[in-house]
Amino acid sequence: MKIFFSVGEPSGDLHAANLIRALRERCPDVEAVGYGGPRMAEAGCQLHTDLTALAVMWFGRVLLNLHKFWGLVSRADRYFRHHRPDAVVLIDYPGMNWWIASRAKLHGIPVFYYTPPQIWAWARWRVKKVQRYVDHVLCALPFEEAWFRDHGCRATFVGHPFFDEVRSHPYDAAFIAEQSRHAGPLVAILPGSRTQEVKNNLHWLLKAAARVHERVPEARFAVAAFKPSQAQTAREMAQQRGLEVEVHCGRTPELMRLATCAMSVSGSVSLELLYHTTPTVILYWIDRAAYWVQRWFRKVKYITLVNLLSTGELYPTDLTPYNPEQPDADRVLFPEYLTWEDKSEQVAGHVIEWLTDDAKRASREAELAALRDRVAHGGASAKAAEYIVRELAGRRPGPPRPHFLPHLAAGLAPRFECARSTSDSTNTIN
Repeated sequence: MKIFFSVGEPSGDLHAANLIRALRERCPDVEAVGYGGPRMAEAGCQLHTDLTALAVMWFGRVLLNLHKFWGLVSRADRYFRHHRPDAVVLIDYPGMNWWIASRAKLHGIPVFYYTPPQIWAWARWRVKKVQRYVDHVLCALPFEEAWFRDHGCRATFVGHPFFDEVRSHPYDAAFIAEQSRHAGPLVAILPGSRTQEVKNNLHWLLKAAARVHERVPEARFAVAAFKPSQAQTAREMAQQRGLEVEVHCGRTPELMRLATCAMSVSGSVSLELLYHTTPTVILYWIDRAAYWVQRWFRKVKYITLVNLLSTGELYPTDLTPYNPEQPDADRVLFPEYLTWEDKSEQVAGHVIEWLTDDAKRASREAELAALRDRVAHGGASAKAAEYIVRELAGRRPGPPRPHFLPHLAAGLAPRFECARSTSDSTNTIN
């Protein structure tokens, strides 16, 4: 069995690596190939290129790299024609992955979308692409299955793979012991894995840290850097502010476990913070133009997964961003600021409260623990692997698409159709 992967984010690289291992436990001869990152290579995937190096955001940066994306899509198309994988597995990374899915569909190769992009939050019209190009949606969040099914897609909830990782992650006991000997509460600063995120957010997070230091001088600060170049950027920025900050690379899980509270950007990392029940304030700074554009695309009130899970508001009438003064602000477990303005004062205020009011911090930790017990179940990789193996069992790729008759391709492509009835409910993995 040969499966082509297309993965473009560092977190997706991790999830794909775990899925590959789970697939090999069930089908030892499975061959994993395609686009991904170093974690997938360690799991035995034959990488055609490291796509995680192209983890860019926003329209302008995508345009600058468009020629690279087109080259990778063309390369995948040739591979589909000449090597005929049994399936294509996509993980998040919308944009390029729609093109990969369309080429796979054109060649009659079934497409599985594992942890699909959150189009229910940002771009709901994209569900038409899922209907057209994706045969199986393997959902990470409980409410996604019903949403995709309601929109005519074959969807199954398998769970979020992040919880698999946090449950099995080996912690550096020596690092934890050494850090635990330091006096004072620890505030973890998580500026993201994309360099663009770090550049946009770390400045404001460090400014908030300086304000916290003024009020709680015994507090310690540690930046969790994703790679050495970002760690160096963090050191330089902290030095410019005259702020004493530790910077650690590859120690994010340990810092989450050690931290009294945290300041973080939005993303899947919020689920890991939930697992550790770490009180956290979220900042996601974008420029003014991007902030104006996102108002037209955002269809949910909250941008943080933990807040979506805790409030249950997937179809709110009020889409204004979080405001700590709103009547129901206490329901939001991770205060969040999607902004183009300076919100360092507000971010610092939450941290100061958690550091100085033990009762409020304990209350928030208890709320996070209750949510974790409801949603943080492991097994996503195993369930996804079982589903893929079962769907592919006994199937063989169809004949290759005649490259000289492109107008006939559509007639050869669809071997699986998106279900448009409720009959698919029997395929749900519980």
